Amino acid sequence: MSNYNINKGIGRTVEFKGLKAQYLFIFAGGLLGTLILVMILYMAGVNSFICLFLGAGGASLIVWQTFSLNKKYGEHGLMKVGAKKRHPRYIICRKTVQRYLRITTKPDAL
Repeated sequence: MSNYNINKGIGRTVEFKGLKAQYLFIFAGGLLGTLILVMILYMAGVNSFICLFLGAGGASLIVWQTFSLNKKYGEHGLMKVGAKKRHPRYIICRKTVQRYLRITTKPDAL
């Protein structure tokens, strides 16, 4: 049985075969989902060759897409892209400047 080094040191992120951080979870979850889909289709009575084709095609698509995302965005880039989509592009301010500069005093409560 082969031994694989998963962690390269203290304080560094987990890396396996070039995949870093959240891409490992995407990779494992995608392959697990493909396996479950193929098992459900096989138990439902779908032709074996169709199940094999869908399983091999889905797994290869997940592997290719995960490695391309890892190469494009890097370790934390995918989270940065998600955070950027949640921020507004600009802030709308419809009040006049005088309303912001006006000093109002609170009445004394007796």
